Amino acid sequence: MISANILSRQATRPGQHRVPRFTTRSTSLLLQYSLGRGLPVSHGRITRAWESTSTTSSSTASTGSHKENLFPLKLSSVLIWRPWTSEDLLQRFEGSSYSFIDPIRLVKRAINTHGQVPIKVTEIIPRLKDGGAFVKFTYPEDMSAAEVESKLSKLLHNNPIKPWFNPFGRVQTGLVEGVPWLEDLYRLPRSRIRVEFVPAKHDESPAELSQETLYSIFRKYGKISEITSQPTDSKVLPRFAYIDFVLVRDAIMARNCMHGFVLREQGSKNATRLRLSYEQRVKAHHIWAWFTSHPRIVIPLVAALIAAFTVAVFDPIREFFVKAHVQKYFEFTNSRLYKWFKSQTSDILAFRRRNTEDAGLNALFTHRKDLIDSIQTGLLESVDTFTVVHGPRGSGKKELILDQVLKERNDVLLIDCKPVVEARGEAGTIRRLAFEVGYRPVFSWSNNISSLVDLAVQSTTGVKANFSENLESQVVKILQTTASALKQVVIVIDHFLHKSEEKGVIYDRIADWAAALVQSNIAHVIFLTDDASYSKPLQRSLPDRVFRSVTLGDLSPDVAKKFVISQLQTDTKFAHDGQQQQQQQQDRQNENDDHGTTSSSAKDDDNKKEKKKNSKDRPTADPLQLDPRLLAELDTCITALGGRLTDLQVLARRLKIGQSPQKAVQEIIDSTASDILRMFLLSKSSSSTDKKYTTEQAWYLISALASSPTSSIPYNSVLLSNTFASSISSSAAAGSPETALEALANAELITIKSANGMPMEIKAGKPVYQAAFQKLAGDDKVKARMDLLVLTELAKIETKNIEKVEQELVMLQGLMARRPGDVSERVEYLLEKMKGGQKKLRALEEETGVVKGRLVKG
Repeated sequence: MISANILSRQATRPGQHRVPRFTTRSTSLLLQYSLGRGLPVSHGRITRAWESTSTTSSSTASTGSHKENLFPLKLSSVLIWRPWTSEDLLQRFEGSSYSFIDPIRLVKRAINTHGQVPIKVTEIIPRLKDGGAFVKFTYPEDMSAAEVESKLSKLLHNNPIKPWFNPFGRVQTGLVEGVPWLEDLYRLPRSRIRVEFVPAKHDESPAELSQETLYSIFRKYGKISEITSQPTDSKVLPRFAYIDFVLVRDAIMARNCMHGFVLREQGSKNATRLRLSYEQRVKAHHIWAWFTSHPRIVIPLVAALIAAFTVAVFDPIREFFVKAHVQKYFEFTNSRLYKWFKSQTSDILAFRRRNTEDAGLNALFTHRKDLIDSIQTGLLESVDTFTVVHGPRGSGKKELILDQVLKERNDVLLIDCKPVVEARGEAGTIRRLAFEVGYRPVFSWSNNISSLVDLAVQSTTGVKANFSENLESQVVKILQTTASALKQVVIVIDHFLHKSEEKGVIYDRIADWAAALVQSNIAHVIFLTDDASYSKPLQRSLPDRVFRSVTLGDLSPDVAKKFVISQLQTDTKFAHDGQQQQQQQQDRQNENDDHGTTSSSAKDDDNKKEKKKNSKDRPTADPLQLDPRLLAELDTCITALGGRLTDLQVLARRLKIGQSPQKAVQEIIDSTASDILRMFLLSKSSSSTDKKYTTEQAWYLISALASSPTSSIPYNSVLLSNTFASSISSSAAAGSPETALEALANAELITIKSANGMPMEIKAGKPVYQAAFQKLAGDDKVKARMDLLVLTELAKIETKNIEKVEQELVMLQGLMARRPGDVSERVEYLLEKMKGGQKKLRALEEETGVVKGRLVKG
């Protein structure tokens, strides 16, 4: 046997890596794997088609062998840090038990395949980041290293060894012909190799190899996709070329076997040494370059793709949640467990307050049974128009529709516009609207980010990306998704036109959506509104239909009295039932005491029997009978309070806590008068400049209604009054008197009564306001202060009129000198008007002085 010392280690300083160098006749194997290439066998060795173009070099190359596919190449960046040494691997090689996952098992099988290659391993150098190892060995004298490599290659081809982590690969071996650089740098293998041409000796200049020579040298290690020579005009030294392999494993084999290989190009005097290294291939990125260079096309395309993805993924989920919201899938009160528990405990869990309110509402609904029947009959007809329930705030519209008209229907969608309109910002509005219809998931915050992206894209490229959506488009999207999830329901839209001057676009889109639903026969739509101008937006959305409108007014005095009495009777009945239960418990306790006491005296027994007899003989009071004085006093109080449902409920609650009817009504009137004074007469908030009416106009109506014997004033007389017709106050947002009256009606200070579509008279917003107006008008301090404002404005109006007359007289002065007869009549008219205005102004000033005196004495 010839022992070849193919790797000798030179002494190094501490901390310096020792670089192994091969002797002239190296015997090292490089183990790797191939992806199952079929190699033909001829004359006892593996022949390759490319060996016919071998290089004709007169120099000798250092030889050796390297084996790969021993370690997973994809984990090389992790395995590179494992502290494996050649000594450890050699000991494991000698004692290897052929474990399934042991990489040394693959080395032992590759070297000792059936014992047909008589070699002995002397050292194993692991190359974890390359996925293989260098194997040093000794071989017999009658063989050469090339013959050893040939036999091993033939045996591995006929009997492939496949690693456990890659069953489609196989272990491959190659003879090391150069001087490998065994570095431990963090340089991971690549499919491209940079071949540098360096001098074999320091005093010689190397020759640049041609592509044909490079191909003949490196083709045996695997399929080559491209060979790129250095440009001739490049000044970079040393000269180099790129060799691109199809597989990374082939590049690994070529780099480890041919690094340091010395050869002489045919026709060249000097030898050339090859220095190989991995090179990161620079990809062309044509697609990405096209995307970045065409933002006007790419950005709208990306926006469309994102929108399509959102619709395809989230819209079905949102439709499901809308259906679940309408049909109440996830509400605990609809579960069988809750219904069973409620049926078993209905006698125990009796809520007094709720039953009291239900009793009062039942009395109200009995009075309005004809109205309820008419609405229900309209819902049974075809779905072709809207049903509008109009009435002042607190008239019981919502309770009438939900608790009576639709109580037998399960699929009811209630949309309350009040929280939607009162939400802060667009994100809050979208979030509240989505909550009302059950639309989820909703990303209300994403539009803010999309707006920033739009701004950045537009500022950099000049193209609007349209990633963000405005409030109107988001509202339409939510409503369209809701419509696609609805079938045969009743949709109730509460608080329609609440604060319509702030977010009118929301009401417009809701009206359009509702019109589309009724025209498509998808759902009935019922609008609940306090605004008398509801017909304008609805008529725009459904111009060819007539609405079914129902108006809820205040209760008549008789019905209002019955409503209050029903609540008081129910409360009295509950109190009586509680007393009876306490008395029964006390009687049972007395009986238990009788049976449990054996040493009581006869006198005590007689006393107990007498108490029981008295309790049984005591007459039982009728719980439904109220104090006659209370009933008599209610007639006067309800006449002053009126028939507004919310006010009657407040009165009933005050009576329950022990207040007399007169005191309760008086406190309600005082509280209402304070609210009117604060909101309409003394309001100094920052939003007062946006009001469409003036304080003087509000006081004019209050004083006029307070002094009217019929509690109403003609509509046209208000329009012709100077306070409305000639208002010059700077706080008014709009100067027309109709606009001011409409704004005061929307604020519920007044109610405008119409006949045949024409406004005819003006009344107080609700009955209790009439009493509050009279209280304010009877307060000398309030009346003096408000009268002073009205007189001051009237004086300004007269002064302005006089100034207009004076300006016209100055203009007519030139015509008087030339043609006095033509303008004399006009001049006399203006003079009379100025005289009358001055007379009114003097009277206003005198009255203003009197009012100021009252304020000073105040």
